[in-house]
Amino acid sequence: MEKLTVALPKGRLFDQTIEILKKSKILFEDINQNTRKLILESENFRFLVVRAKDVPVYVENGIADVGVAGDDVLIETNPDVYKPLDLKIGYCNLVVAGKPEDMDFYFSNPATLDVATKYPKITSQFFSDKGINVRIFELYGSVELAPLLGLARFIVDIVETGTTLRENGLVVIDTIRPSTAKLIVNRGSYKLKSDKIFPLIEKIENYLRGQT
Repeated sequence: MEKLTVALPKGRLFDQTIEILKKSKILFEDINQNTRKLILESENFRFLVVRAKDVPVYVENGIADVGVAGDDVLIETNPDVYKPLDLKIGYCNLVVAGKPEDMDFYFSNPATLDVATKYPKITSQFFSDKGINVRIFELYGSVELAPLLGLARFIVDIVETGTTLRENGLVVIDTIRPSTAKLIVNRGSYKLKSDKIFPLIEKIENYLRGQT
C-alpha cells in the first residue's frame, strides 16, 4: 500500500504533530525524531524530518503529500498549497523587538528604520502599511545580535516565551501577528490521494473539535 509522505519540522512541532496523529487514531507507532535519520517510516506514513522553512517547498513540489508549517513560514513564502486545518499548536507571535531605550524612537513616527530579520517580506509589508521606509538586513542566524552589535536598531522575529529576548536585553516593542501551525496539503495529492487525505483531515478535525 502506498504511504503518505509527511514533511515535519524538526523540534517541538514534530513531537506535537506526532502526538496529534496518535490521539486522532491515525498513527499507532512511536515515531522518534532523536535519530540521524531524515526519513522515518511507519506502517502508513513516511516522515521527512526537515527545517521549518523547507516544509512548504517539499509539499508544494509534491515530494511530500502533506506537511506542517507555521503562519510565519507560510506568509513569508506564500506556497501554492491547500491549508485545510489550523492545528492549534506552535503558538507564538511575530514581533518587532529592540532595546528598551529605543522604544520611544520607534513610536516617534520615524521616517526610516533599520531592521534585521529572517522574514523580509513580512517585515517590508508591515512597515509599508505604517508608511515607514525600512532598510532590511536579512539574517539566517540569531537576529538578536543585530541590535547588540549595531547592525540594526530593531529586529522582527518569532517569539514564543520571550526568554531569548530578555537574556539579551531586548523587549517586544510591537506585535505584528500571532502564528500557529497549519496542516498543508499538496494540490495534486489532495485530488489523487483523496482516499487517504480526506480521512486524515476528518480525523484530525474531529480530534481538535473535541479539545475545544
